[in-house]
Amino acid sequence: MNKLIIDVANEKIFLMIITSTYIYNITHENTKINYEKLTPIIINFLYKHSLKLSDINQIYVNRGPGSFAGIRNSLSVVKAFNVAKNIDYYCYSLDDFSEEEDVSYENIPNLCNKFKIKKNLINPIYIS
Repeated sequence: MNKLIIDVANEKIFLMIITSTYIYNITHENTKINYEKLTPIIINFLYKHSLKLSDINQIYVNRGPGSFAGIRNSLSVVKAFNVAKNIDYYCYSLDDFSEEEDVSYENIPNLCNKFKIKKNLINPIYIS
């Protein structure tokens, strides 16, 4: 099962692919231009690791708190992937896991499962 983690709520755009054998990650500057290029950034990241969007089984996206534009854009992209490719997604917040010691990106899928984060539910947290 291949998983994609997207975090655009913070200072950098962060992407991680978790496969059964490897973990890949990449960061990009978090600018307005990159918000608009998020889909190509994701597709190119997958391609670089010999994957396609159809190879992804689950997506985990940070719903905030963070940048309004970044969160809105990443949630829109993930929802579009869900509609186009029927990929389940989980919208987490790092605040959801405040009781945990190991809140690394690699552990996000396990934490979402442990804390029963509902799939295909969007509930953003913006910084005002």
